[in-house]
Amino acid sequence: MKSVRSALVLGMSAVLLGMAISAAAQTASRKMAAAAATVKPESVGFSSDRLENLHKLIQDEIDQKQLAGAITILARHGKIIDYRVYGERDMESHTPMTKDTIFRDYSMTKPVTGVAMMILYEQGKWLPNEPIAKYIPEFKDLKVFSGVDKEGKPILVAPDHPPTMRELMSHSAGFSYGGGNTVVDAMYKEAKPLQSANLQEMIDKLAKLPLNYQPGKGWTYSLSMDVEAYLVEKFSGQSLPDFMRDHIFTPLGMKDAGFFVPQEKQSRFATDYRIVDGKLVVAPISAQLGLDYTKQPTMPSGGGGLVSTGEDYYRLAQMLGNGGEFEGKRILAPSSVKLMGSNHLSAEVINGNFGIGMHQMRPGFGYGYNVAVVYDPPEANEPVGKGTFFWDGAAGTWFWVDPTNDIVFVGMIQRMTAPDNHPLLYRSHAAVYGALVDPGK
Repeated sequence: MKSVRSALVLGMSAVLLGMAISAAAQTASRKMAAAAATVKPESVGFSSDRLENLHKLIQDEIDQKQLAGAITILARHGKIIDYRVYGERDMESHTPMTKDTIFRDYSMTKPVTGVAMMILYEQGKWLPNEPIAKYIPEFKDLKVFSGVDKEGKPILVAPDHPPTMRELMSHSAGFSYGGGNTVVDAMYKEAKPLQSANLQEMIDKLAKLPLNYQPGKGWTYSLSMDVEAYLVEKFSGQSLPDFMRDHIFTPLGMKDAGFFVPQEKQSRFATDYRIVDGKLVVAPISAQLGLDYTKQPTMPSGGGGLVSTGEDYYRLAQMLGNGGEFEGKRILAPSSVKLMGSNHLSAEVINGNFGIGMHQMRPGFGYGYNVAVVYDPPEANEPVGKGTFFWDGAAGTWFWVDPTNDIVFVGMIQRMTAPDNHPLLYRSHAAVYGALVDPGK
């Protein structure tokens, strides 16, 4: 009996030892993989010395008290070559910026919603040329604004064709945000679709508002991606947060991405700032788009509701840069990524003086599905590679994916709608490509 017990003890010890060795090996493997993912810039054609232009660009903003802090991640061929942390995430407490800082992504939510839509596209849930009303019957009687009559009342006409899914995803369907001074904007301000209790209420409000123009004939930055959020929920049977968690965040290891910041993570949440009279001050809640990040929202915004760390967003961007796969997890097919990152605007719209801020539609510069696209860099006067797609957020976060040069970049700051946010994005293009001295490497 004693020999049997001894054999059992020895057997169990061997099993536990094997498990420990296996766990240690896995940990070592993960550490080695992480170390292998960071390489010297010169090994992939970049100059370390010339990357100092990027570092100085960001640091100067901080030294001039125009920016609290930042994180930048630059990768080529799937390897991170430059990962910098600058300044503070809170200036009053002098809390330093750290790699695990959580940021408001705002409109950088749009590309994530685009990924969700492309997942559902691959499942056969929708097609680009189908009318939106096929899936949202409330939109079957949408009208188009066509001026005002002599009494100042809006003239509404039928659309030349029902707005399509392709137009929805390229901001060319005719929807708006209501932030301008047009008659349609005034109607949006009165209806307050983004202040709805849930996505269905938002759809019901939009169904009563006119489109800005005939579908496909213009480009207006809009809540189209919030309409997409509704479609994600309808197509999948899940809430938008749950769908993104199950199909994007968990597979990609985006451990802090979501639509709110849990209490135990609040200490890592960066303070949001804005520029007032040339000085950096804390942005009040009203200036932060009124979003409550303390709990899961009842109307998750597919156009601007996410939070994430820089590394979280890098994982998403690198997945797109890899043609839909990251660390062995495939989210999309390469063809779907290419469809998302291709221009879907007509020449008429490209040449129609449409855009937002410095993101002006023009020859060589268009819009795909939830991302801007540089389809002809010389024509667009851009240094990036052909087919580069990107977007940014209201607090200045920005990213781009350059499939031609196999470059991925993520920049994270928290400075609301500052006039220098777009220039910083484009200056970072210049600094990064100025450091790419051997593109063929």
